Amino acid sequence: MALTVAVQMDPIQAIRIAGDTTFALMLEAQARGHRLLYYTPDRLSMQGRRVVARVEPVTVQDVEGAHAVLGSIERVELTQTDVVLMRQDPPFDMAYITATHMLEAITGETLVVNNPAEVRNAPEKLFVLDFPELMPPTLISRDRAEIEAFRKEHGTIAMKPLHGHGGAAVFRVTEDDPNFGSMFDLFSVTFREQWVVQRFLDKVSEGDKRIILVDGEPMGAINRVPAKGDIRSNMVRGGAAGASDLTDREREICATIGPELKRRGLILVGIDVIDGHLTEINVTSPTGIRAIKRLGGPDLAVSVWDAIEGRLGRS
Repeated sequence: MALTVAVQMDPIQAIRIAGDTTFALMLEAQARGHRLLYYTPDRLSMQGRRVVARVEPVTVQDVEGAHAVLGSIERVELTQTDVVLMRQDPPFDMAYITATHMLEAITGETLVVNNPAEVRNAPEKLFVLDFPELMPPTLISRDRAEIEAFRKEHGTIAMKPLHGHGGAAVFRVTEDDPNFGSMFDLFSVTFREQWVVQRFLDKVSEGDKRIILVDGEPMGAINRVPAKGDIRSNMVRGGAAGASDLTDREREICATIGPELKRRGLILVGIDVIDGHLTEINVTSPTGIRAIKRLGGPDLAVSVWDAIEGRLGRS
């Protein structure tokens, strides 16, 4: 049976479809005969417990620059849809959190992917702390004395904003780095929340693996290698992606966290693993599906929709 699927995302005209996971999910939904409605988060409204959006029916095709044809704007109560894909990119700020509260109001009648309450409760760099045995030593703090003590204990560290994304503002700081004071001052005036301070993993130069889990099961992976002269492996920062299988350690990590992801209704999750250490659990708008397929792996959009339809009893 065809579903009505509302997609909450960034402006569709501006996406780069070659690497866009949301677009891959839309292509697969359309191929299954589902009706697609598109809207941006600013068109989401709430009155009492009624949540509405001004949507545009959309058809998609895998042609860069001509990838979306939009219909006339309609005002739709979101409980009239079967599925809402919450797929706007971070930053995970108050606007993002507000959207999770609004979409939470409809979860008894409409399946929201990922579960908005659990997205709110599982910010990528904090949720991972539920599994300290899988991680490198990590401190969440903005207190200088705590950070200096951690740096003295572990030597070279990585510092990054707690709610950052896309590799922005990630720094490597050595134990005796003379720039630490200036960096501390910069972070202090730029970020109001605590920061992530982590023992630096030297083998990041060999890759930062993105593993996609669907309903708690690992389904595919790519290894992202930083560009020369950079420590950041994110593809938007010049990282190069290569095909990759899972190691025994990575399967152990997935087996440990998978049941909790499924319990929370986090259907599509991307985790990051460096040298056998879990560093992030990405639940807001995880990417990597198109890269995995392009490099010879499975089409994980199929797996995601199988899971969604299974949740709705349509499989």
